[in-house]
Amino acid sequence: MGVSTRLPGRAALFDTAIGDCAIAWSGDAVFRFALPDTDSAALLAHITRAIGDDAIDRAEPTGPIAEAVRGIRAHLAGELDDLRWIPLDTSAIPDFHRRVYDVTRAIDPGHTLSYGQVADRVGAPGAAQAVGQALGRNPIPLIIPCHRVLAADNALHGFSAPGGITTKQRLLEIERTPGFGEPTLF
Repeated sequence: MGVSTRLPGRAALFDTAIGDCAIAWSGDAVFRFALPDTDSAALLAHITRAIGDDAIDRAEPTGPIAEAVRGIRAHLAGELDDLRWIPLDTSAIPDFHRRVYDVTRAIDPGHTLSYGQVADRVGAPGAAQAVGQALGRNPIPLIIPCHRVLAADNALHGFSAPGGITTKQRLLEIERTPGFGEPTLF
């Protein structure tokens, strides 16, 4: 068994305009994030689950993580931010998923791509389903904005965060994405 080189994991719950979110970090980098869940005990259990033998303890965010929490709160309150400045630790994520997340993280608030477009951009044309599977395992939603990836017909299909596609739609509305949350003429 190898020796862990990761700094101790820390986690915190924090309130936002859409409910309590959770963040886990090591050093100055986020490695897990969770959107609101109706069950706070489940949210806490999710964010503090161990990584192998490494426990994740609750702590008060400081420094760059406290800044990340402020940025996330502001974003969810409608002060749009791409959140790309938040440092991430994706070292434990498989290469294909990491490439999908890199493309996804580059999508600006208020914009979307299809699963097929993401597949094309990671150099895997025709791998839309694999992109969907990778996004379904995204451990850092919102900061890696998997909610900005839609079906080819712009339909909302599956979203693994609590609240499912209702949460996905709400995030797109907050980001003022055309076609979501705006009144229609007909």
